[in-house]
Amino acid sequence: MNLFNRIKSLLLVLSLLVMSQQIWAANPFGGGDTGGMGGGDDILDPDQAFQLETRVENGTVKASWQIAEGHYLYRDKTKILAEDASLQTGELTTSPGEKKHDEFFGDIEVYHHSAEASLPLLKSVAGSYNFTIKYQGCSEIAGICYPPISKKVTLDLSNAGVAGAIGAGNSGNAAPMSEQDRIAESLMSGSFWIIVASMFGFGLLLAFTPCVFPMIPILSSIIVGQGQALTTRKAFFLSLTYVLAMAVINTIAGVLAAKSGESMQIWFQNPWILGSFAVVFVLLSLSMFGFYDLQMPSSVQSRLTSMSNSQEGGTYMGVAIMGLLSALIVGPCVAAPLFGVLIYISMTGDQLLGGVALFSLSMGMGAPLIAIGTSAGKIMPRAGMWMDVIKAVFGVLLLAVAIWMLERILPEQITMLLWAMLFIVSSIYMNSFETLPAESTGWARLWKGVGLVLFIYGAMLLIGAAAGNKDMFQPLKGVGGGQVAQAAAHIQFKQIKGLDELQQQLDAAKAQGKPVMLDFYADWCISCKEMEKLTFTDSEVQNSLANMVLLQADVTPNDAKDKELYQHFGIIGPPAIIFYNSDGSEQRNLRVVGYMPAGEFAAQVKNVR
Repeated sequence: MNLFNRIKSLLLVLSLLVMSQQIWAANPFGGGDTGGMGGGDDILDPDQAFQLETRVENGTVKASWQIAEGHYLYRDKTKILAEDASLQTGELTTSPGEKKHDEFFGDIEVYHHSAEASLPLLKSVAGSYNFTIKYQGCSEIAGICYPPISKKVTLDLSNAGVAGAIGAGNSGNAAPMSEQDRIAESLMSGSFWIIVASMFGFGLLLAFTPCVFPMIPILSSIIVGQGQALTTRKAFFLSLTYVLAMAVINTIAGVLAAKSGESMQIWFQNPWILGSFAVVFVLLSLSMFGFYDLQMPSSVQSRLTSMSNSQEGGTYMGVAIMGLLSALIVGPCVAAPLFGVLIYISMTGDQLLGGVALFSLSMGMGAPLIAIGTSAGKIMPRAGMWMDVIKAVFGVLLLAVAIWMLERILPEQITMLLWAMLFIVSSIYMNSFETLPAESTGWARLWKGVGLVLFIYGAMLLIGAAAGNKDMFQPLKGVGGGQVAQAAAHIQFKQIKGLDELQQQLDAAKAQGKPVMLDFYADWCISCKEMEKLTFTDSEVQNSLANMVLLQADVTPNDAKDKELYQHFGIIGPPAIIFYNSDGSEQRNLRVVGYMPAGEFAAQVKNVR
């Protein structure tokens, strides 16, 4: 009897399981009455939890999802499949996901809020074709996972074209992807040491940009300021201290920017901070020239000498402080490798790997500085007139860095005047107008010749500034009737402020069927000014932009509306250029971050539809 009761209990449990499975199959997501069983209010219909949109864009079939709060999709479960075997397609690409530990699948990548998958078309076709979109996700709120979902869609490919490679590193079989997104993608899948080596290599390339170049005279002046007591060993450790401080603060600032969406370096582009730092450089240069030996009041002289010595690197702490300040104030540039790392951190929350990547990138940028600083300690003469000459050279370079910084906050005519004064006065110190003795060496004659060239160029800058010219590289272009031609050589942007004005302009452009270019600009952004002077003045670039609506967001104030734009586009500051096609959709794969030469930029613009 006991055995019979056990068999009866087992059959009862099995029947209850079958009934519950039938109820779940009939109404798995609580769409109707739950019969008092509870939990139905927390479970969304899958079409509500994962809102799917499909489209064809630039020769690529795209599927995008808007994911409800508290839900996520599995990255490896998102698929786009062409049902027609004759349709030639490339390799499916998906946007980077966030790392998550799943109880059943282990370490995986998932999407919160939004996701996108792209399937490139390798051959132009006409007509409509069927595609199957597959995906699967879970609800963190209800604690359930949805069964795999498969949806069939029909898309017209008649005007789709063929997906092309954008930028270096794309093959013909891959969907177009911006450089910063490719870097973020590589961080997702690359091994630790490959990531470290790649970021170090990117840093070496960035070391030769205007963002890092001004640090050379700063570090060199620290080395030269040591005088005869300097050894190669000390020069190496001083240089290493400077670069390590720069790398550490860049890493901290980068991680904070990725988490908050705001760049810590932008905070230091304040006119008062830039002006104060420029004054420090002027004081350092005066010490290089030996001006502190003049009969100044003893209290002022001792204060200047103390300030100079503390910043010249009399202690390693002083060198570290100078490296820290240099990274924050001198070189606030956003480049594609840096932005790619920030995208990775913001999407995955992996601050450890992101921080290591940023540190490696910064050390790559600083490696040439270490080499220059160490070699200066090895080849620098120990005594004699050569020491005074070298100090004077670096004094001039420090003044140049001060003027370079003031360019961000002063009118261009004023900075041209400052450059003219620097070149003219330097040429006088080089004895450009003194008669050389017959027995003068070749070096003395070369020195005088360089001084004369500096004087002539300084005089040209002086004349150009007086005529209202703003171009240092063509100072006389505005003289003698060239002003109109100069004005015509620059692109005319429509200025917008905030998301509301941007949307109004986008709606107007869409009504006209015109694509749009949005340029993020700031007065303190050196790469922005490079684009203004070297890229946007190119005739090929101007021709390629002729049929576009050109918008510019001047984010110099860095106010609430500027930050709203940053957050909308997921960027941390300029330079950045956003493209929209004629339908008003952003072409994210064509985003430009950092400086881009005219030829590459013109080719990029031609891909805007």
